[in-house]
Amino acid sequence: MSMNQIDKMKSRLKQILLEKSVISGREFKLASGKTSNFYVDARVTTLYPEGAYLCGKIFLEMLKDFKVDAVGGYSIGADPIVTAIAVLGFQENNPIPAFIIRKEEKSHGTGKIIEGNFPQNARVAIFDDVVTSGGSILTGAQRVMDQGGTVEVVMAVIDREEGGKEKIEGAGYQFRSIFTKKELIQAG
Repeated sequence: MSMNQIDKMKSRLKQILLEKSVISGREFKLASGKTSNFYVDARVTTLYPEGAYLCGKIFLEMLKDFKVDAVGGYSIGADPIVTAIAVLGFQENNPIPAFIIRKEEKSHGTGKIIEGNFPQNARVAIFDDVVTSGGSILTGAQRVMDQGGTVEVVMAVIDREEGGKEKIEGAGYQFRSIFTKKELIQAG
């Protein structure tokens, strides 16, 4: 895919995020516990057909720099993203299986903390829709390692630029996002 195609896709994804997901003008409590007058409900975009497609295509392109056996992340933010990557990867003859990390271990059945396609000794990419402090990503990375996996890269649709990237990189992981908060809200 050419840089021009990627730039067009990012431009369209930005437009969808701004139309459907960005909310401002009141106080919101974030997963990090902080409050903000800027909130991105990215799931509205990642669960929208065109938004899911664009995220999947852009992330597949970003993944070309890494060798991964599977893609996953915490339910619910990562679910539509990793599903889009898996489906589009299959269509492009580059199938990458997906998995979901549960917030807590299942108390019945297999009792798994990681559901889906998590190959033994897997090298994985972990995804999230929005990264703020990076805390949940690091917990998810630990769960992957506890199950014998290796985290090759962490990716997000949006980096809120509130220390998450630095915390993730400080823990030794590579981090990439489609947008930073600044890139998302700047005009153009």
